Amino acid sequence: MHVTPQTLSRRSLVKAAGVATAATALVTAPAATTPAAADTAFAHPGLLHTRADLARMAAKVKAGAAPWTAGYAKLTANRHAQSSWKANPQTTVYRGDGSPQNYGILYNDIHAAYQNALRHHVSGEQQYADTAVAILNAWSRTLTSLAGSADRFLAAGLYGYQFANAAELVRDHPDFDLPAARKVLLNVFSPLSESFLTRHNDAVITNYWPNWDLCALACVLATGIFCDDRGRVEKAVEYFKHGAGLGSVQHAIPVVHPDGLAEWLEAGRDQGHALLGVSLMGTICEMAWNQGIDLYGHDDSRFLKGAQYVAKWSLGESVPYTPNTRKKGAVNGWSGSETATAAAAVDPAMTRPIWAMIANHYTKRRGLSATYLTRIAAKAAPEGGGGDYGPNSGGFDQLGFGTLTFTRDRSPRPQTPPSPSATAAGSSPTAAGSAPRPQTQSTGKPDHDLAATGTADILGWLGAASVTAMAGGLLLLRRRDKAARNSAH
Repeated sequence: MHVTPQTLSRRSLVKAAGVATAATALVTAPAATTPAAADTAFAHPGLLHTRADLARMAAKVKAGAAPWTAGYAKLTANRHAQSSWKANPQTTVYRGDGSPQNYGILYNDIHAAYQNALRHHVSGEQQYADTAVAILNAWSRTLTSLAGSADRFLAAGLYGYQFANAAELVRDHPDFDLPAARKVLLNVFSPLSESFLTRHNDAVITNYWPNWDLCALACVLATGIFCDDRGRVEKAVEYFKHGAGLGSVQHAIPVVHPDGLAEWLEAGRDQGHALLGVSLMGTICEMAWNQGIDLYGHDDSRFLKGAQYVAKWSLGESVPYTPNTRKKGAVNGWSGSETATAAAAVDPAMTRPIWAMIANHYTKRRGLSATYLTRIAAKAAPEGGGGDYGPNSGGFDQLGFGTLTFTRDRSPRPQTPPSPSATAAGSSPTAAGSAPRPQTQSTGKPDHDLAATGTADILGWLGAASVTAMAGGLLLLRRRDKAARNSAH
């Protein structure tokens, strides 16, 4: 579609892309606070973890089975996973340059809620569930807006999907305020993510790298499932398959090679953001899978090929990269381009707790060979979570603990998604729609780049592989189990 060019001053562009007031951040928020009617309800719990998953974790840890025990030890050693954690809810959360940033308070509290909820499901100890509920209720009843620079969209996407996952684990708790949780997801987190997928902060469609779209998709999908809102789920699934932005699967993974590897677009940017993108796409696929929607297998398992590529590259091995150029700029404003000619340099020591989920899906559920995923998952194990990978936001971009939560026994036959309760959202593995547009990189000035925010604290942290407090955590569980048996007698 042709748009008549108009001149925008640099100052007006910065205003459009930069600091936003709380009112501006919520301009697209719908008035309704209840989910749209669904023809059938979604399975609950049914985001990253199902009821069967939670039962498996508890049984494996109780039995002292490896590697679940090592994963649980990482959880119990984390300071966020303690029942003494107290929430510090804020009315407005700010993220980005030019704002009084306080978003670290939000992500630390969300990770504490998730870790306490997870610890409750494994140990059965009520105080951890109570702590998770107190944290989530406090934020649900207090938070009214997300504001800041363009980074407010990252805050909405990342912390929206994480909030939904923590809340999903305690949604049946008698003290959990489910209506308040739905309200904050539907009125604060999801509207910003939906706005980004529609308007991309008034930038050209390729201005933002894939992980910006993927953050938003994760939030919209998680909100739809948590709130039994089929419309949001359908929109997220459709965008994943055929969306015009760089976060759709054929744009994020634009080139498939004959050797079975597929280029990850953001490998031409840097390692930290490429790992973030793989984490987010895996999160989207796992949440959809647990509702009967197979995005893992979509387009001949394109995500598998892209994840294998990033795993091989992150292990320090060479990978091909097709030069690509993407257009940048503001709609009706300045324009530029940026070209990536090769995969960026990597630090093989850098890791995120992302690989267990993806490797276990393809090798254990599907019975497929995924050599690079298997190798990098083993290297990263046991995976920790928020607080184990540095204090900055990059260490909290994923919930983690995949060794505990996603390690599974190999299925005797390839699995299909559990219940087809959400097949109306579209689960066909057949690729459809337009071919991926060319992707590339050129010479726009860095200070013009709307997507230049959100990069400062993502690269400096390294993975930790220690198994601190394993013996203490396991001994505590076994003592409790023994005490329970004695009391029963």
